[in-house]
Amino acid sequence: MTETMPNWLKKRAELSPDREALIFEGKTYTFKQVFEKAKAYAGKLDALDLQTGETAAVLFSNQAESVFILYALQMAGIRAVILNNRLTPEELSWQLDDSEAKVLVYEHRFDDKVSEINSDIRKISSDEWSQLQEKTVSILEEYDMNSVTTLMYTSGTTGNPKGVMQTYGNHWWSANASALNLGLHGHDKWLCTVPIFHISGYSILMRSQIYGMPVVLHSFFNEKKVIKDIERYNITIMSVVSTMLRQILEELGTGRLPESFRCMLLGGGPAPLPLLESCLEKEIPVFQTYGMTETSSQFATLSPEYSIERLGSAGKALFPNQIRIVDGDGQEVPSGAEGEIVVKGPNVTIGYLNRPDETADKIRERWLHTGDIGYIDGDGFLYVLDRRSDLIISGGENIYPAEIEGILLSHPGVADAGVIGAQDEKWGQVPVAFIVKSDPGVSEDVLLALCEAKLAKYKLPKRIYFVDNLPRNAAKKLLRRKLREWLEAEGNGSGY
Repeated sequence: MTETMPNWLKKRAELSPDREALIFEGKTYTFKQVFEKAKAYAGKLDALDLQTGETAAVLFSNQAESVFILYALQMAGIRAVILNNRLTPEELSWQLDDSEAKVLVYEHRFDDKVSEINSDIRKISSDEWSQLQEKTVSILEEYDMNSVTTLMYTSGTTGNPKGVMQTYGNHWWSANASALNLGLHGHDKWLCTVPIFHISGYSILMRSQIYGMPVVLHSFFNEKKVIKDIERYNITIMSVVSTMLRQILEELGTGRLPESFRCMLLGGGPAPLPLLESCLEKEIPVFQTYGMTETSSQFATLSPEYSIERLGSAGKALFPNQIRIVDGDGQEVPSGAEGEIVVKGPNVTIGYLNRPDETADKIRERWLHTGDIGYIDGDGFLYVLDRRSDLIISGGENIYPAEIEGILLSHPGVADAGVIGAQDEKWGQVPVAFIVKSDPGVSEDVLLALCEAKLAKYKLPKRIYFVDNLPRNAAKKLLRRKLREWLEAEGNGSGY
């Protein structure tokens, strides 16, 4: 039997119409106003010949209008491909073609980027959108919890990124899992400075309409504005990565956050001990989390009382979720033994768009094989040892070395390439590259220019080292641990 629920935003507008829903740049919208805005935007979808079950792509920054459009697509039952606005036109073109989206709706500030997109898709700017005639409003009265509502692309260890299919049920259970973990307070307000094109930001919008909780939305992260608005709006919860948290603490100086603030939800990898100790000193609760696009946000969380004692742990699986550690044969291993992290729960994706083989390989008997390596200690706490094996996490952004290596190897003067993450005080990690030349004339500037044309800025190698050969095993697999040793030796001045 198909499980359904009433349209979330419509239901919320009926239950608490006058409650604050969204605050952006000093303007406040109630849930009734947000619903009416989103409903009006949904009325424009018919003008684009978009029907329930079809797909539209959106390219927006953190703006109130972005929220209305995303809610409109959800209420109309149209799959939203939520694009990362930091990607290059080439990267965006690939995702648009792969998703088979009928329309791209984009913010006018991205006019130049969109003009370079090589796709036949119909493109509608926000200015053109505002001129569209509203037609008969057709919104869903009920949501089929098994239906896909959003698509977010995530990089793979090889090849092109994959479209993660997220259902209404995935988002519903993600919001419930978070509430069961953090609790729900009547005065809660969530400050969103993370991009809403990431699951970390989009999940906040889902929680807002499900909980009836106001969201204060910032167009970008600025530590001064964050501290000011936490006090101004009595913010209680904020999603951060370590880089953001460090900047907030530095800006606070000897100051403190208000007593009403109750939670920094920290993603993007474990925080260093000095940072956690500073938060402890200032009585700022930090909940470290483990999650991914495939799990529609956090999946495991470490509560503040364990942040020092269990340093490096991602905590325990949230209430509806399960985590196991398995060996190469898929068999569960004992406590303390290392293996692959596999997860199961109602917020786990149903699969990857247009990739049935990869879906079947990654999701077996409803267990998602994450590719991450870790262990669970005797008390049930999860420790992630290697994020998706070779993943680089830079300022909360996921970067896969294979993608950068592919670009570098496309240059005829490059015989071999290897990329790893280097520790960076500001960003946590940054990519660095090791290159074997086939043409002595190839320079660092030439290769960086190639990368700039193909990759988002945060993916660019921050340093390039030219070497005679790269360390590989008998199966020709790149030994990244040797590259890390080389990098460490270079830092110590002993060379490699």
